[in-house]
Amino acid sequence: MRRGREEPGRLHGEPPPRWARIAPAAALVGLVLAQLLTPGDVELGFFLAGLPPVAAFAYGPGGTAIFAAIVLVLLGAPSLGIGHARGTDLATVAVIGLLSVVIAWVRRRRDAQLVSVRTVAEAAQLAVLPPLAERVGPVRCSGLYRAAQRGTLVGGDLYDVRAGPYGVRALVGDVQGHGLAAVGTVAALLGAFREAVLDDAELAAVAARLNRRLASDAAAAPDGHPELFATALLLEFPPGLDLVRIVSCGHPPALRLRGPVVDEVAVDPGPPLGLGLAGPAPPTVAELTVRAGDRFLLHTDGVTEARDAAGHFYPLAARLPVVTRDPEGLVRAVWRDLAAFTDGGPRDDVALLLLTLDGPE
Repeated sequence: MRRGREEPGRLHGEPPPRWARIAPAAALVGLVLAQLLTPGDVELGFFLAGLPPVAAFAYGPGGTAIFAAIVLVLLGAPSLGIGHARGTDLATVAVIGLLSVVIAWVRRRRDAQLVSVRTVAEAAQLAVLPPLAERVGPVRCSGLYRAAQRGTLVGGDLYDVRAGPYGVRALVGDVQGHGLAAVGTVAALLGAFREAVLDDAELAAVAARLNRRLASDAAAAPDGHPELFATALLLEFPPGLDLVRIVSCGHPPALRLRGPVVDEVAVDPGPPLGLGLAGPAPPTVAELTVRAGDRFLLHTDGVTEARDAAGHFYPLAARLPVVTRDPEGLVRAVWRDLAAFTDGGPRDDVALLLLTLDGPE
């Protein structure tokens, strides 16, 4: 399953809503009919002069020019009984129509620039956090990501699943802050993780590499970021072994689903990455026996710290037995349930990653 994305909207070059295109034409017909049905001494025709500026926000320069021309004809032809404009009045209406055409041209050009900028931004963000593969080795993957900052695809959360010589490794993390300001840190951690998957034989060494990368980036920052940190959860499925290794760096624990049973995977958490608190001792690596069909749900605190109107936190573990019945998939079911719980969705970045071992569920 691909990672969830926010709706792109108008910035992707979609046409204006249907109602926006119909409204100017409907107003034109309505004003003409109203004028024809009212007494002759009641002048409604000059309301037509306001239609070209309205059309400029829904049509291009050509369509706006057509509206302006129609208005000029209706107001300048006394035989139609719509208006009785004099020369100076028609000149004013013509100027309004011309300005409306200019507005439509500027708007169309601005929309094209926004589409270009948005396309480049999406390409850059997808390069940082590409779509998740549906299968990595013996592990099936399903993820969903929602950035808190509207209009962005990547925020302060991250996840990745990679296969290497030491097995399949997965990462879920949450860097300090959210939105575009955190994207650079996300890119640095993901790059370090992808290198570690290939180079580091021990899962503790992967966590140490991520810690060094974040600490060095914070020290090298021009303005200094002594409190730049990230929480992370690392999982490793070694080849040929019925177990999973887990390292927690101050991150919320994973949940294991084995049939209808949901268990929190208890791991002795180490300090978050980048704080310089790990010291010479490597982080604790927990081992858990697994079997085919086991599912592990990893998440960020944007899920469990989301609140409803009464201030209650979202009870993820308690809700899982209910939402697992959704035929469209667990992660999307959790997101829909979370959005309903918070009446529209949480205000923090949200990442969900489901890892399923091959075998009957």
